[in-house]
Amino acid sequence: MKEKIADMLVNNIGKYVSGEALSSRLHISRTAVWKHIRELRRKGYLIQAAPRKGYCLTQRPDLLLPEEIKRYLNTTSVGKKIECWRTIDSTNRRAKELASQGALQGTVVVSREQTVGRGRVKNKWFSPAGGIWFSVILTPQIIPQKASLFNLLASLAVVNGIQKVSAVPLQIKWPNDIYLGKRKLAGILTEISAEMDQVNSIVVGVGINAKVDSSSFPDEIKKTAASLWEETEEELFLPEILGEILNQLELLYQRSEKEGFEGILEEWRGYDLLKGRDISIDTPSGRVSGKAAGVNSRGALLLESEEENIEAVLAGTVIF
Repeated sequence: MKEKIADMLVNNIGKYVSGEALSSRLHISRTAVWKHIRELRRKGYLIQAAPRKGYCLTQRPDLLLPEEIKRYLNTTSVGKKIECWRTIDSTNRRAKELASQGALQGTVVVSREQTVGRGRVKNKWFSPAGGIWFSVILTPQIIPQKASLFNLLASLAVVNGIQKVSAVPLQIKWPNDIYLGKRKLAGILTEISAEMDQVNSIVVGVGINAKVDSSSFPDEIKKTAASLWEETEEELFLPEILGEILNQLELLYQRSEKEGFEGILEEWRGYDLLKGRDISIDTPSGRVSGKAAGVNSRGALLLESEEENIEAVLAGTVIF
C-alpha cells in the first residue's frame, strides 16, 4: 500500500495531496495513510505535512528501492520481483541461493553496498554506497557451452542502459568489463548452475561505479577505476539507471531466445575495446599473445599471431 501512496505523491511532486484523497482512493483509513507516510519518510522520502492541505513530497530518495526502480521498468519478467538490501555480502551469492530455491526468472537482488563483492577469478570488488550492485536470475534453455555468451549480452545491456541516461562514450573489454576512457566503470560476473546438457540458471551479477566518490577508491584501483557521476554533466538518478539496464537486459534476452546471438554479437563488436590491439591473455593453460581480432559466434576472443594464425580463447584474463 505504501508503494501506491508513494506513486500518488511522486505523480504530484511539489504539490499537496490531501489525506482524505489518499484515504478515499486507496480505501484505507486516514490513520493507515499516516502510518504509511511515516514508513516512506524512514525510507528517505522527504514529505511535508500541513493541516487542511495534506502531504507534499519535496524530494524522492536517490536510493535503489523497489518502488523507485519499478517506475522505470518496461519489462514482463526482469525486475518484477526485486529483493532490496541495505548491506549484503554478495548479491550474486544471494541470487544463487534464491535460484536454487526455485525463484522466478527475472528476480533481481540489489544492495546499497556489498561487503564481499566479487569479480572474476575471485577478485574482490569494491562495493560502497553510491554504486549499483545487483544480480539477476535467468533460466535460458541453452547448453552450458553457450553460457559464456551471457557475459557479452549483459555487458551490452549495461552499456545500452547507461547510455539511455548519459551520453558518455563507453567500450567493452572482453569478456565482461565496461570502460569509460582508459578506466573501468563496471564489471560483470555470470555464474551458472547446470547439468551435463542443460543450464538450470544463470546469475548475472553487475557492479557499476555510478555515484562512487573516486577519492574513496582503494589505492590499488585509484588510477584504473572510473566513477560515472564525475565524468558526465547529466543529472543521475540511481533507480533510473538500474531500471534502464534491466529494460535493456530483457530486450536482449528476448532477442537471444527468438533470433539467437548473431545480432547481439554484431552490436557488441561496435563497442569492442580490444580489437586491433596487441594483447596477452592468461588462460588456464598458460599465457598467449597476439592481436585481438574480435569475437566469434561462441563469444570467444580471437587472437591473431605473428604467423597470422587465429586462436579462439574462451576464458582468460586480458593484459594490455
